[in-house]
Amino acid sequence: MSKPIGTVLVVDDEREITELIGLFLTKEGFAVHAADNGQEALRIAEALDPDLVILDVSLGDMDGIALCKTLRGGSCADVPILFLSCKSEDADIVLGLSEGGDDYITKPFSPRQLVARVHAHIRRSRQRERPQAEEPAGILTYGGLEIDPDGFEVRRDGELLPLSAKEFELLCVLARQPNRIFAMNELYRLVWHTDSMGDTRTLMVHISNLRKKIEPDPSRPVYIHTVRGFGYRFLAECQSLDEAR
Repeated sequence: MSKPIGTVLVVDDEREITELIGLFLTKEGFAVHAADNGQEALRIAEALDPDLVILDVSLGDMDGIALCKTLRGGSCADVPILFLSCKSEDADIVLGLSEGGDDYITKPFSPRQLVARVHAHIRRSRQRERPQAEEPAGILTYGGLEIDPDGFEVRRDGELLPLSAKEFELLCVLARQPNRIFAMNELYRLVWHTDSMGDTRTLMVHISNLRKKIEPDPSRPVYIHTVRGFGYRFLAECQSLDEAR
């Protein structure tokens, strides 16, 4: 029997959902473990150290968003977390991504979409862990903002900012090419390494959360600006534009 290409923890109180996801991912070569409640999920996560967690927003014994926050503070600090949600749970998804989720999948989901997202997140997570052969990138400095791509640290006026892994990746992509306008779908592919399939809300939420952490006034951004109808750009001059208001 071949070695699994990765370990996935699926947390959902609907057995049909966990069995369906398990079927899709097992065929792809993943080892899949399921939990139908928050406490069981915490035990499995601690014992297995999974490569990725798929987490339902609504659980019987524990709110999925609270569970995400607990996982982030423990054994799954840097593990990709994908939320499962119904379309009626958009507000919960925004909150979940703010509390440490990386992405989400809406029920009902297609097998192709699910498998693509899992592969992309695990691949990107392992790339971050792998030692880099290229020359150190050096610290990027824009006004009071300092970005250290090699040290995975961002400081504003000397204060260390608590960015999530996805927020950090997104900021680095933008800041490494200041003043360049990135289309939303392009940014999604560069950071999540898969197609957005027409849904860029994950990107929009992460941009919003990133602004709250790096901008002196998120309502009047000086770093990350919206180019309406197209995407975003990082301004090296750090001056506010009318189009970003």
